[in-house]
Amino acid sequence: MDPRVKLIVTMFEHMKPADVARLQLYYDPQAYFKDPFNEVRGLPAIQAVYQHMFDGLEAPRFKVLDVLVDGNQCFLTWDFSFILRGRPQNVHGSSHLRLSPAGRIQYHRDYWDAAAELYEQLPLLGTVLRWLRRRIGTSTSSSRA
Repeated sequence: MDPRVKLIVTMFEHMKPADVARLQLYYDPQAYFKDPFNEVRGLPAIQAVYQHMFDGLEAPRFKVLDVLVDGNQCFLTWDFSFILRGRPQNVHGSSHLRLSPAGRIQYHRDYWDAAAELYEQLPLLGTVLRWLRRRIGTSTSSSRA
């Protein structure tokens, strides 16, 4: 694996709250970040996203499952586990990263299904979303992998 990407994967998998202050080692000062809940630019804004994650969730942890590298880009698949209101949760997703010549992340876009991974777990909203998924989906749709 590309040594730059290996450092980034290690950072994601072992990130602790104190590491938020050191994200300049991994992110370009003008980096772009987008996920289903955030769209920000610049290191301070990205640090705020990670800080919010640590403030709002108990025991957040990424486990990188697959890594594909092509030049200055990489694609990661991961599982993100955490505890919210005493209940263990798991989100499966992926990240598209573009690296600067110095090996820092310039572009970070996360892809995951917020409805299936989070909202469907909520008592009332989840019931409605599961019903809609069954109603809209075809009879030949397979269940989630």
